[in-house]
Amino acid sequence: MRRNIVHIGAGELTYAIREIVEQGDRLEALGVEMAWENIGDPVQKGERIPDWIKDIVADLVRDDSSYAYCPTRGVPATREFLAARVNARGGARIGPDDILFFNGLGDAVSKALGFLRREARIIGPSPAYSTHSSAEGAHAGDHPLTYTLDPDKGWQPDLDELRQNVRYNPAIAGILLINPDNPTGVVYSRDTLEGVVAIAREFDLFVMCDEVYINITYNGAPAVHLSDVIGDVCGLSLKGISKEIPWPGSRCGWVEFYNREVDPIFARFAKSLVDAKMLEVCSTTLPQRAIPLIMGDARYAPHLATRAAEFGRRAVEACAILSGVRGITVNEPQGAFYLTVLFDRGAVTNSMSLPIPDRRVQRVVDEFTQKRAEPDFRFVYYLMGATGIVVVPLSSFCCERHGFRITLLECDDERRRWTFETLARVIRDYQASRANT
Repeated sequence: MRRNIVHIGAGELTYAIREIVEQGDRLEALGVEMAWENIGDPVQKGERIPDWIKDIVADLVRDDSSYAYCPTRGVPATREFLAARVNARGGARIGPDDILFFNGLGDAVSKALGFLRREARIIGPSPAYSTHSSAEGAHAGDHPLTYTLDPDKGWQPDLDELRQNVRYNPAIAGILLINPDNPTGVVYSRDTLEGVVAIAREFDLFVMCDEVYINITYNGAPAVHLSDVIGDVCGLSLKGISKEIPWPGSRCGWVEFYNREVDPIFARFAKSLVDAKMLEVCSTTLPQRAIPLIMGDARYAPHLATRAAEFGRRAVEACAILSGVRGITVNEPQGAFYLTVLFDRGAVTNSMSLPIPDRRVQRVVDEFTQKRAEPDFRFVYYLMGATGIVVVPLSSFCCERHGFRITLLECDDERRRWTFETLARVIRDYQASRANT
């Protein structure tokens, strides 16, 4: 073309969680029975939505108002309800106009990072959830900036490293947290969160926290909200209903702005997101109207507690099965519904393999592995071809370490146990293949 029309950050737009489905579909067409453990959709994995929640939604569906536009910021009664919940915790205080709805948190992340000044960078965790790291890299037209989540400290962030990164890179304008974390399942301690806020205060930054899993913590892990510790620092929290109701198909999320008026630059940034949403008119009306009715129901807290306890049980079960496997590190998750298996350095190489009896499947796996050089991608493709289990390579999460993320979402107890027992056996067999190459 006469002009190059490709955005400078187009090369950063990668999403292996979905991309690997394309490869899995090819294997499934060849007769491989797939166990899709690559994406965090509880409904797809068999979780049933309680009838009382369905009844609330069904009643709203019968109301013509659910089919209309709503105000740009979101349904007023819903924003008032959510602001009251924040204020009831006793930390940062917000009003309804400090809440802005989006069509899912992917939309919120894209807007929040896309409307930053090009030179302003957000430093985020590594491993990093792909939506965040890709959006930040695309915004800047460069590789994402990261700080390390330390597996030797249960995946808590290295605050000393974070502080040094911030200190010596004046382009950094904000710090991203994901709490509870995806992909590691770590829940940040209050000390960690207060440490991050202290760094932001020292260097005049804002804090951005993805809290979509904040109501899914278990086995004694605390659920400390950003609003509980933000103090006088500017910040924003991203929340949604896709994981906790769960209602992923609603595509309904929102941003809560904290201390928006403390800094005129941050206030103008917040206004730019509202202005951008005005160009779209509004976000989806029906799920917004459902939020106060569902979350305000006396049955909602027990619903959350039951789900969290179940994920906690599955986390303990999975770690018990994997704990005796050599060559890997597994930290028991405390929140969300993922588990990250980290390969010890040198434990997997590009010379390892697994037996795949079907030659057609073997050819497809060979094609996959020739395209990707990372050892954990090779393992994931062989795992998929040999067993049908689909997981996501850790190196695809903006991480230099190798491993994989698997969900805790399978509702069939027998099938879930088979999945993790098969993983344990396959990891042993895969590492043993080194001696035969």
